[in-house]
Amino acid sequence: MNTSTEPPLAPPGAGLPAIEHLVARALFRLRRATGHRASFTAKFEREREKIRALLSACDAKSGARRVRIRRPPGLEDSSRDWSVWMTLDHLRIVHLEMARVITSLANGHAPKGQASTAAVKPSPAADARIRADYEASCDALLAAAATVPDLNTSARFPHPWFGLMNASEWYALAGGHMGIHRTQIERILAGLL
Repeated sequence: MNTSTEPPLAPPGAGLPAIEHLVARALFRLRRATGHRASFTAKFEREREKIRALLSACDAKSGARRVRIRRPPGLEDSSRDWSVWMTLDHLRIVHLEMARVITSLANGHAPKGQASTAAVKPSPAADARIRADYEASCDALLAAAATVPDLNTSARFPHPWFGLMNASEWYALAGGHMGIHRTQIERILAGLL
């Protein structure tokens, strides 16, 4: 795709269009209200398997090629010019941060710092070696959630789009987030053809 004739991307952290943000918040409230630990884990694992299947068609060179895609719902504009490996690096960063947040909330306190979509952008230099780190981050997030007796913690930590959330709500976010980036990977791979 020729990116020189396309308009520049929005800056990292710009968020979603207003109406899409409202819809995302409503859908997330529904997921939190109707879900539970087992359903959140099942959604995460389904998306993980779908990503694994997509990666089977991706070699080191094609995985490193950046492709500007049509923005899927839930994805910031600044994130639509990534490679497959960059997408896995982003997921790795987010999973490790979610594991840290869930563990802190389970211990009764909010972690230091603040959540920021701009702070979890991937390295443009990400390569095929990221696959192992990505898989380890998936395991770390699942392990963090599994070790918490009650994810409905009284301690909360704010998400930049969804506000104050307890450990259960952070975990509820994980599978949906994976789904957005699975769609991103699908579109990147289609753009490589």
